[in-house]
Amino acid sequence: MLESLDDCIGAEAIYRSVKVHSENEDIVIDEIEDDAIGQRHRQLIPLLRQQSLGTDGVALCLADFVNPKGDTIGLFATTCALKARIGADPYESLMIQTLATRLAEAAAERVDEETLTIIESDKGIRPAVGYPSLPDLSVNFLLDELIDMKSIGITLTENGAMNPPSSVSGLIIRHPAVHYFSISRISEEQFEDYTRRRGLPPERMRQFLRAVLD
Repeated sequence: MLESLDDCIGAEAIYRSVKVHSENEDIVIDEIEDDAIGQRHRQLIPLLRQQSLGTDGVALCLADFVNPKGDTIGLFATTCALKARIGADPYESLMIQTLATRLAEAAAERVDEETLTIIESDKGIRPAVGYPSLPDLSVNFLLDELIDMKSIGITLTENGAMNPPSSVSGLIIRHPAVHYFSISRISEEQFEDYTRRRGLPPERMRQFLRAVLD
């Protein structure tokens, strides 16, 4: 199938490394420019913390792996706009969509490899938006503001999903102890705190966090 689609195969990626520090459950971006009247606005990437202890005996948050005194993380998005051919049978259409998704994921892996010279650590993770440690799809709106996903053809739905669907977005975090984990469920108390930090109405945040709310 890859050989038969050779003329139209490809994936695009966009990446930005940013200076940051952590404050509790927030990653704070340190390089946001002043606005037109010289006022600086704090740009946060709010994150969630596990409600119960993980396998290593700690309730984790991605911000735990970002130095509070200063650090660098990566922001990325990749996409593959491969579409099923006109007249393709259902199996071929499914195969093409699967290949498109795999190519977008491969592009994310390539971006990760190339950032090794920017973020100097050989231990890292690439948490994607919507996945277990970063379940809030509204983070895509923050990333779009910071890296302009539209420049590689990604648009966002009202619910933060990406088009084309064969797209991946997220963070690149490097730290000697970093590893993947799952947020699972959060309490109403954490929901209220996260909603305040995210700066969105509670009813809107419930749409994004329905999967992890008790």
